[in-house]
Amino acid sequence: MTSLPDKGVSPSSSDPLSEGNAAPSHSSSGQEDPSLKQSKTSILSCVFNSPFNIFEAHQDSPANKSPKSSSGSYGWSRVLRRIVCTGSMWRFLGVSKVLTSSDVWFLGKCYKLVSEESSSDSDSESGHAAFLEDFSSRIWITYRKGFDAISDSKYTSDVNWGCMVRSSQMLVAQALLFHHLGRSWRKPSQKPYNPEYIGILHMFGDSEAYAFSIHNLLQAGRSYGLAAGSWVGPYAMCRAWQTLVRTNREQSEVVDGHGSFPMALYVVSGDEDGERGGAPVVCIDVAAQLCCDFNKGQSTWSPILLLVPLVLGLDKLNPRYIPLLKETFTFPQSLGILGGKPGTSTYIAGVQDDRALYLDPHEVQMAVDIAADNLEADTSSYHCSTMRDLALDLIDPSLAIGFYCRDKDDFDDFCSRASELVDKANGAPLFTVVQSVQPSKQMYNQDDVLGSSGDGMVDNINVGDLDGSGGTGEEEWQIL
Repeated sequence: MTSLPDKGVSPSSSDPLSEGNAAPSHSSSGQEDPSLKQSKTSILSCVFNSPFNIFEAHQDSPANKSPKSSSGSYGWSRVLRRIVCTGSMWRFLGVSKVLTSSDVWFLGKCYKLVSEESSSDSDSESGHAAFLEDFSSRIWITYRKGFDAISDSKYTSDVNWGCMVRSSQMLVAQALLFHHLGRSWRKPSQKPYNPEYIGILHMFGDSEAYAFSIHNLLQAGRSYGLAAGSWVGPYAMCRAWQTLVRTNREQSEVVDGHGSFPMALYVVSGDEDGERGGAPVVCIDVAAQLCCDFNKGQSTWSPILLLVPLVLGLDKLNPRYIPLLKETFTFPQSLGILGGKPGTSTYIAGVQDDRALYLDPHEVQMAVDIAADNLEADTSSYHCSTMRDLALDLIDPSLAIGFYCRDKDDFDDFCSRASELVDKANGAPLFTVVQSVQPSKQMYNQDDVLGSSGDGMVDNINVGDLDGSGGTGEEEWQIL
């Protein structure tokens, strides 16, 4: 198992050797020659620190469109891509586990991985290298320390209690990335960065001045039990986002309309039976009304974020739901899952076989201030170089699934896929889709402050009951 960096150190996705994966070479005197060390560092940096830069330059540069382009650069990048895609590369770096040859579904995109033997004959961009580039481009939000005290508390860090908040921030951040930059966006290797990308990171800073900070989320979620020092469940977290987004839009409209949440938000809930743990109901008419409200009374459709809190068992996840959860990652609208082991929230962004692949918020980093206009900002602490996995049957039954639909056609496609998933559920669907609310049933009011988390859902847990280290014991491996 690869170890995480020491607490307080921000692992950089651009420095794969920073965690000691390269074995040192020593001279006969026991000390490595400085000139030799510098030379080795330069070579390793060229080879490992920017393999994706090579691929990106080859694809984007008109001069490199031909395989016969200058000085064999195509051949070198081709060889390097093959090396990155093989298990031998991982073993060379000291990594204890590699992805299998099974397909990976990651936020709606399928990566067809190949075995080490097959990879030598494959030049596909859809394999390991492309997946790792996608993974390391996702926004990673973790515990922070050293920020301004939260409200009237003395908390200047969310260590050991803020993992659900951080996981939810990651899911919403991906929705904003998909909205502003598209699913195919990848973090560039060169500065200046895209203004939309910097603007998204700016909104998740750690003070009341930032729209979607932990400070403002806790304030918005007070009615649902959110408080500094307390762990909350996914249902309360979804409702806190609902309140914060509404507040954000109202405040932005008062100022100049700039910086407001750019999509409608639908916290999908159930009928009166669904409130007690039954399947939530996606109501098309409710979604349409939310889009209409977002557009200030106009009937046109808007982008929409759907959050679906679920309770899929009592003490543990009911196994019948596992295939259904896996299939949600095949939806092009997938934003992943807020979930993890009991009392340990993570952001699950992909699946392979019977394993969930996730970004872990339990790394402690210093608070940073990324100004909205600083296109040269250091964003390394918002991208992860380590991926972890968790057996799907160990996931806490209280979780929430996210989906982003760009327009009406995208929403219709989501509803079609969701209906097909219901047909595969053998009478126990994750959620259902209806056109309108049945007269005999009472749908949740999106602005209802009371709400219900469903039987068996625990929204508040004493921090003392958690593993103070945030450790989960899952296997992990290093991303270049």
